Amino acid sequence: MAAQAMMNGQAAISPAVPVAGIQQALARNTARILAAIGAVVVFLPLVLTVYLSVFDESLIAFPPRGYTLAWYGQILDKFGEPLWTSVQIALACVVLSLLIGIPAGIGLSRYRFRGREVISTLLLAPLTVPGVALGLGIYVFAVWVEESSGLALSGSLALLIAGHVLITLPWVVRLCMAGLVNHDRAAEEAATSLGARPLTVIWRVTLPAMRAGVLAGALFAFIVSFENLEMTIFLVSPGMNTLPIAVLTYLLYHIDPLVAAVAVAQMVLIGAALILLDRFVRVAQVVR
Repeated sequence: MAAQAMMNGQAAISPAVPVAGIQQALARNTARILAAIGAVVVFLPLVLTVYLSVFDESLIAFPPRGYTLAWYGQILDKFGEPLWTSVQIALACVVLSLLIGIPAGIGLSRYRFRGREVISTLLLAPLTVPGVALGLGIYVFAVWVEESSGLALSGSLALLIAGHVLITLPWVVRLCMAGLVNHDRAAEEAATSLGARPLTVIWRVTLPAMRAGVLAGALFAFIVSFENLEMTIFLVSPGMNTLPIAVLTYLLYHIDPLVAAVAVAQMVLIGAALILLDRFVRVAQVVR
C-alpha cells in the first residue's frame, strides 16, 4: 500500500515538471523575441540614417543613382557657425554645471541636514518638465523681468546658457552622487583624523573617488545642451542660431542627405567619446 501510494504521488508530481520547464522556455523565448524587437526598433533608424547619408542625390529618392561621401564635406560649410555656437554654449554649461553640481553632489551624498530632500527634489525637477513648457516658462519670465526692470534679458546669450544649465545640472548632480555611492567614507575620516583640512580632504580624497561621476556628468551635460531643441527655440534671438535649430530650418527648404550626414557625424563623435571615456574611467558602472 505504501509503495502504491508513493507511485501515485510520483505520478501526480511528474506532470508538473515538464509544465514548469515549458513555462521557463516560453519565458526565455519571449524575452529574446522582445529584446530582438527592441534592438530592431533602436538600430534600424540609425542604419537607415547612415544609408541615406551616402545617397548621391539632391533630393532623397530610392533607389539612388549612386553613392558619395560628399555630403560630409559640406557640413562645416552649411552649419559651421551654428555648430560653433552650440559648442560654446555647451562648454559654458559644462563648466557652470560642474561648479554647481560637484559641491551639491558631495553635500547631498555625504551630509544629512534639514531640507536635504527638498533641495534634491528641486535640483532634479527640471528633468520632469517638458522642454517646450520649460522654454516657454523661461521666456515669459524673461519678458516679465524686462517689463519690470528694463533689463534686456530675452534673447540674450546669458539667458540661453542659464536655461541650458537648468537642464544639464540635474545630470551632473545625479552622476556625482552616483560616483560616491560605492566609495567608503572611512578614507575621508582617516584623512581628517590625520589633520587634513576639509578642503584638502575633498581635493585629495573625495574628488578622485568621484572622478568617473564627474566626467560622466560633464559628458552628459555637453550632449544634453548641444542637442537641445525644444527649449532653445524659445530663447534664441533672431541673430543667434544653434545647430539643432539650423538643421530644423534647413529641413524646411531642403530634402537632401545633408541632414542625415550631420546626424551620422554627431552619432560617431558622441559614440567615440562615450567609448573612450568608458575605457578609462568605467562610466558604465556609474550610470547603471
